Amino acid sequence: MSFPCSKSPVWRVSFLGAAVFLAASLASAQSAQNQDDSTSFSPLTESSSQQMVASLDPGIAAPASLASSSAAPAAAQDNTTNYSGWKGHDIAHRLTFEAGGGFNGPLGNDTPFITWGGNFTVGAGVRFSSRVSALLEYQFIDNKLPGNFIAAEGVTAGDAHINSITGSPLIDLTPKRANGVYLMGGFGYYHKSTNFNDYECCAYSYFGYYDVEVTVASVTSNQWGANGGVGLYHRLGGMYGDSKTQLFAEARYTYIHTPSYTQQNGFGTTELIPVTLGVRF
Repeated sequence: MSFPCSKSPVWRVSFLGAAVFLAASLASAQSAQNQDDSTSFSPLTESSSQQMVASLDPGIAAPASLASSSAAPAAAQDNTTNYSGWKGHDIAHRLTFEAGGGFNGPLGNDTPFITWGGNFTVGAGVRFSSRVSALLEYQFIDNKLPGNFIAAEGVTAGDAHINSITGSPLIDLTPKRANGVYLMGGFGYYHKSTNFNDYECCAYSYFGYYDVEVTVASVTSNQWGANGGVGLYHRLGGMYGDSKTQLFAEARYTYIHTPSYTQQNGFGTTELIPVTLGVRF
């Protein structure tokens, strides 16, 4: 069977235009599909592919995008780093304080001239490490004078006061333990005053007249001195023995080169052993 118009120019042009239109439509659809596939390709897929290639062949260098993504967690970690040394809040963490009190007794040449008494100590300083600290300490020592000595001076009472400011290093021999031992020493300024007191009449109160104790003579001196000793401590709190708060007990030998008052009194150096109980944090 044949078509009379199959070879007419109009039919040929129409058939050729339809073919061209169909081909253009198919090409456009294929291009759109390729574009969608390239758009949906995520960096995560690319990174995974690159990591797979790198694992198969270690000689292949990681791309810049993968290196930058790996460096991001490190940068975030640096922002939370606890700085060591003397930076940030570490300075406050290194500060240490102490306070305590106790008793003290004389040694050597002071035994006939000074008897037992009490002491009070406060200090502040810096921890350089878990073993080594340095403190600036103030200590007040109050000792009475023996009865036979003040009687020989013609008075009824007396005392010896010592005020000192010393720089004192501390060495912890057992760091990180709940119960430990440390060495302590110091060197600094000492002011000593020996007072001879007597009772005089008269002061008046609601209950009548009474005698009051007054200082009738006093001898003072300013000089350098040193101390050194050993102490025990017990940490309060801390699961691993790392608490800063400690109860301590220490005994120190204290030497002060005080001048002699007179050859008759025999005063020279001052030697004491203060025993102090306190807290350090």
